[in-house]
Amino acid sequence: MYKNRLHDIDELKNKIDGFRPLGNDILKQIQEYYKIGLTYTSNALEGNTLDLAETKVVIEDGLTINGKPVKDHLETIGHAAAYNKLLELANAAYITEDDIKTLHKLFYEKIDSENAGKYRQKPVIVTGADIDFPRPEELEEKMREFIAVLPQIKQESHPVKYAAMVHALFVNIHPFIDGNGRVARLLMNLALLQSGYNITVIPPVVRADYIRALQASNHNDFEPFINFISEMVLDAQKEYLKIIEKMQ
Repeated sequence: MYKNRLHDIDELKNKIDGFRPLGNDILKQIQEYYKIGLTYTSNALEGNTLDLAETKVVIEDGLTINGKPVKDHLETIGHAAAYNKLLELANAAYITEDDIKTLHKLFYEKIDSENAGKYRQKPVIVTGADIDFPRPEELEEKMREFIAVLPQIKQESHPVKYAAMVHALFVNIHPFIDGNGRVARLLMNLALLQSGYNITVIPPVVRADYIRALQASNHNDFEPFINFISEMVLDAQKEYLKIIEKMQ
């Protein structure tokens, strides 16, 4: 059972903020570290077979791993490009629809350039799913509604709750033909960065808990997912604090 850890998160953020501003060299090292970590974990959650070391080699050295699918390499390269854009968008106050389309395009264009950054033209069919995702003709309106409600949620919510809601609401729309989970995790992290928090990864080892909590949000029960994300953020803060303490 995952608990609401927002109070603990606030306490730890105060400690982290005590080290800010970080020097440019330290900040660059941390950004590169999380490019590998976020790319690996987010892809692995979707079945990508590259491990952490292989992900690092593909991103940093541009090498191909023998015996691994081409698509796994393209997902890795694409996610790293989307991550770079994520850092650029972190200084903005809000998430825009163009931001979402850009992140998907960067992630997906080497895999399927025709559908990269464009809303799907087919209905979503998920075996065993008990949710009706919006039909293609509904997507433009659903996405406009999603973008319009984000400022209100941000104003009324703890930043971590807001980030979790961004993730959950976006996934429940499922606007793209593929890559929705990865874009959702990028958007969650964009929301965190824009609120002054650090990158948070969801380790593949907790995939079943992640999916279970996310499924509850399909029926407007957001508490399990918010609690889950709050624990992931707290774990990420602990790691981040250790990293910056060692670098001082």
